[in-house]
Amino acid sequence: MPNQLLTSFKADILVIDDTPENLNLLSAMLTEQGYKVRSVIKGSTGLRGANAVPPDLILLDVNMPEMNGYEVCQQLKVNDRTREIPVIFISALGDVLDKVKAFAVGGVDYITKPFQIEEVLARIENHLMIRQLQKQLQAQNERLQQEIHDRTKAEEKFAKVFRSSPNPIAIATVSEARFIDVNPSFLQMSGYSQEEVIGHTFAELDLGKDTVAISNDKPPCVYTQIIQCLPDSGSLYNQEFEFSTKSGEVKTTLISIELIVLAGVPCALLIANDITERKRLENEFISLVSHELRTPLTSTMGALDLLGAGQLGTLSAQGQKILSIATNNTERLIRLVNDILDLERMKSGKIFMRKAKCNVAELLIMATEAMQAMADKLQVKLIVNPLAIELWADPDRLLQTLTNLLSNAIKFSEPGDTVSISATISEYRGVECEENQHSLIKDSSSPNYLLITIQDQGRGIPEDKLQIIFERFQQVDASDSRNKGGTGLGLAICRNIVQQHNGKIWVESVLGEGSTFYVLLPLINSQ
Repeated sequence: MPNQLLTSFKADILVIDDTPENLNLLSAMLTEQGYKVRSVIKGSTGLRGANAVPPDLILLDVNMPEMNGYEVCQQLKVNDRTREIPVIFISALGDVLDKVKAFAVGGVDYITKPFQIEEVLARIENHLMIRQLQKQLQAQNERLQQEIHDRTKAEEKFAKVFRSSPNPIAIATVSEARFIDVNPSFLQMSGYSQEEVIGHTFAELDLGKDTVAISNDKPPCVYTQIIQCLPDSGSLYNQEFEFSTKSGEVKTTLISIELIVLAGVPCALLIANDITERKRLENEFISLVSHELRTPLTSTMGALDLLGAGQLGTLSAQGQKILSIATNNTERLIRLVNDILDLERMKSGKIFMRKAKCNVAELLIMATEAMQAMADKLQVKLIVNPLAIELWADPDRLLQTLTNLLSNAIKFSEPGDTVSISATISEYRGVECEENQHSLIKDSSSPNYLLITIQDQGRGIPEDKLQIIFERFQQVDASDSRNKGGTGLGLAICRNIVQQHNGKIWVESVLGEGSTFYVLLPLINSQ
């Protein structure tokens, strides 16, 4: 019995016939062909067996005592468990009316006795194949119905969220940045009506302009640029943009844009968050930091310098130690205040890049010389591999970026380690559609880029930190600000400077082996 249970059968066939000779013949024939056969001589017994374990096919005699084949088939077709089982009648009755009645009660075929074995096998295989295809089609239909149901529910849920969301949401085509749909919150923020928005582009409604023109024509719409670059750049999350309303009021918004496909058309799903009031409070805070904190800090630093110079008397060794701690903490606080002000001014556009032709080799050498004293103090070897090429950039801001990156590399190196800075020409062509670019300058005559590499042999950066260290106040270790004197804003400032040069900055690192920072800048002429 166990071996029989493990045997694989082609199909399970139930034979119902009151003639033992027919049962034995059919059973032997079908078993030889690899079918599992169950044989019964009564219609009622066959009904119970079919209901208990539904077979794949039933061979049914017509003339039987107590319950004939037609009645058995009718009972099978009213039962949900047995309704779909194909029934083939086998009978000595060859009259056309008998066959018509067999099909009328639900039979799929009719074989007249005496039958040919080959014919029976062919018809069985044919109807088993039809039944298998029906099952597959039914399963596909069920899956399709479920998918339609799920999609309908998802669309209903999205439509409800779309309409009721307090955040302004818009859907526009990627090819033209033309509005397909907007929610009430978007209309409220923009001041336009539904009819004024749908079918129009961002540029036509003058919702946002870039600060740099590609030509002497009308400045391009920054939203159009970013939307059309979505297939290459990917999604955009929480980027700050200015948004012009119908009345001309300029709002500050955080924009997230996702690439979606509607009816086969690539579209952009744009979600906005009006942070105008938050920016106002932020600017007030910056003003407070600038006037109410920096001034007393400068005075405090001056007083500490007087104490350190001995002009107010000689301090004991313990006093000198406390003075040193106070001086270091005050210097760090001043750096923090200055970094906050610097970063916010860059973001608000109050600090402009004063670009000019500058020699890359000279910049790398100046950055190395500026950090040499720090490297010597920490016993770190500093190597520079300059490249004599001209770059259109703000030399002061670029030098600030390089010294900041070198400072980080040196601080997180061990005595005896090496920190190197080098420059090469790169064929990288992905800058034009970077998601964080607010102004895009394309010059097909200058396809090359300058790649500056700062490499160290320090402790490295964990993989989960690689994507966030360029954010404000993000550090590999919370103790870094205390141990290394950092503010957590240096890399955010570097990223902002690089972005304002239409460039890209990123890092690759292996924990315990060191990190490599890359600064990619386009080699273009002044406009």
